[in-house]
Amino acid sequence: MEGKASIDPAVACMLEYCEAEGISTSLLRAEDMKPCPIGSGKSGICCKVCAMGPCRLTKPDQVGLCGATADVIMARNLARSIAAGAAAHSDHGRDLAFTLLAVAKGETPDYRIRDTQKLMSVAQLLGIHTDGRQINQIAEEVANRALSAFGQQRGEIPYISRAPRKRQEIWRKLGIVPRGIDREVVETLHRTHMGNDQDAEHIMRHALRTALADGWGGSMLGTDISDILFGTPTPILARSNLGALSKDEVNIVVHGHEPTLSEMILTAVTMPEMIEYAKSKGARGINLTGICCTANELLMRQGIATIGNFLSQELALMTGSIEAMVVDIQCIMEALAPLANRFHTHLITTSPKAKIKGAKHIEFDEHHALDIAKEIVRMAIDNYPNRRQTNIPNVLDNMVAGFSHEYINYMQGGLFRGSFRPLNDAIIAGRIRGAAGVVGCNNARICQDQAHTSVVRELIKNDVLVVMTGCGAIACSKFGLLLPEMMEHAGKGLREVCEAIGIPPVLHMGSCVDNTRILTVLTQMANEGGLGEDIADLPGVGIAPEWMSEKALSIGTYFVASGVYTIFGVTSPVASNPEFAELISKGWEAQVGGKLEFEPDPAKIVEKALAHIDAKRTALGLVEYDPDRFGQSGDRNIEEWLETPVEARPGGARSLAEIEAD
Repeated sequence: MEGKASIDPAVACMLEYCEAEGISTSLLRAEDMKPCPIGSGKSGICCKVCAMGPCRLTKPDQVGLCGATADVIMARNLARSIAAGAAAHSDHGRDLAFTLLAVAKGETPDYRIRDTQKLMSVAQLLGIHTDGRQINQIAEEVANRALSAFGQQRGEIPYISRAPRKRQEIWRKLGIVPRGIDREVVETLHRTHMGNDQDAEHIMRHALRTALADGWGGSMLGTDISDILFGTPTPILARSNLGALSKDEVNIVVHGHEPTLSEMILTAVTMPEMIEYAKSKGARGINLTGICCTANELLMRQGIATIGNFLSQELALMTGSIEAMVVDIQCIMEALAPLANRFHTHLITTSPKAKIKGAKHIEFDEHHALDIAKEIVRMAIDNYPNRRQTNIPNVLDNMVAGFSHEYINYMQGGLFRGSFRPLNDAIIAGRIRGAAGVVGCNNARICQDQAHTSVVRELIKNDVLVVMTGCGAIACSKFGLLLPEMMEHAGKGLREVCEAIGIPPVLHMGSCVDNTRILTVLTQMANEGGLGEDIADLPGVGIAPEWMSEKALSIGTYFVASGVYTIFGVTSPVASNPEFAELISKGWEAQVGGKLEFEPDPAKIVEKALAHIDAKRTALGLVEYDPDRFGQSGDRNIEEWLETPVEARPGGARSLAEIEAD
């Protein structure tokens, strides 16, 4: 089972238990339920936008009842998925803006502004006057300006000014600068309604505009406001995988995407009265962990352990050790409800936008955040005596997480000399071949975590610096790829850079909404000079090896619109129409400098990525990449150090366990 469903040993252990107990999970259901061969876009195209359909196009030159051609139907379907993904991530940003507004007005005593420097930076970017004003006044105007970006009808959303100048000029020339976040999502749905826009290229150009409204709008606002409210991440040592669950403590798991409630639950579980209450029920204490991007939010700021990514959520319940799983929005399986009932867990929904039949609903309100969090924690503690036999896999890994774009800037020169000059110079010299953002979901149609980890291992071996977010980052955390020790698997040039700065060759940059941090890094690299004038000039790629959600399509499309060659794994929704596939690859490349391609083979993904990076290096006139040119400065020493037992290492180097204990 391990080779077919997952390479994660903890998941393999739990799947054996599932099979023995006859319990169904998404990984097992994937073997029995095959995807629709028509709707998937592999052998046909399906249109469902009106009640005359569904119209299934399976023959050459076949059209729908209304005459819609294959390329128009495919454009409608893809554009609608991009709009749904943009709506989901941008709505996340809207909710955070409302929370910031409540904090600024003094309406919610349980939150405060933790990063005033980030607030000032965002205020400056939004053109807000700060001199002589109180923090709450500035925060209120930032929140209102953010909220106005969602509903504005004309002009340009404010964060467009954050992109390189050349990139802004390309967007304006094509007419794809978003006017307002909500407006572009609504217009996508309008354009793709039956009998409306019937030109595939025209539909997809607006899809670019809609995705930009997400990446340079709602998601970017969400990332910045999270930093203002909860702190801008800096590197932190943390643990991952199911072994982070406790056998003798109350286990509470947060799952979903929004940090507002999870941060407050963290506050509640650390309160002395809550810990004493847990002890009164027979527990040693309270253990908070996370799954998916809520886990990433707590992980990168507070060092809270993650017990897994998307495909681990059902298996976590089957350990029998979780008293409460608290969920908010996105990537939450309905299958959790019956499993929770079987394994004593309270499944608690908290968002007004998302209920699950069979779950308990405690609606979250930021105005009473701590009281609600304490209610949830008490419910979990009261459930501890109901725990029966537990089955927690003895699998636990370490990682370093929390590389915000601010910290990446700082780590290359310190407080006064921080810049992207060292990174650019390393790429120019050929020590670093290029950069890759490897992001995205898990998909039950392929072996869990295998594509993420194999792609990342090959990239760093070839001197490509990797940045990661979301479930992809969690996948690599489970195999030690987010540790400095992984530099021994990196190419010689990349290893030199990582040693000099003191970083892993794979950098955790946050949750899936934090892909906007990568956009900011790319912009800073372009603005620094020496690697062209635009994001499209950089030797870099974006990769989603195990994608499954509409949000991933929105993310991929805003990276393409920003000038990045983006490759998706797993499957292609455009495979049956080569002309349309060329529209979003070569066609988009001619317009915006980026292209979108689908490649199921991880080895070919790496091959294409490296070829693109090398082509960009050639176009910039950089030295040809040579894997043996560098690596003489200390390689022998580092190899000897890695082979030396910890206790015998010069300088008394400590193990990760010892560092963690401190």
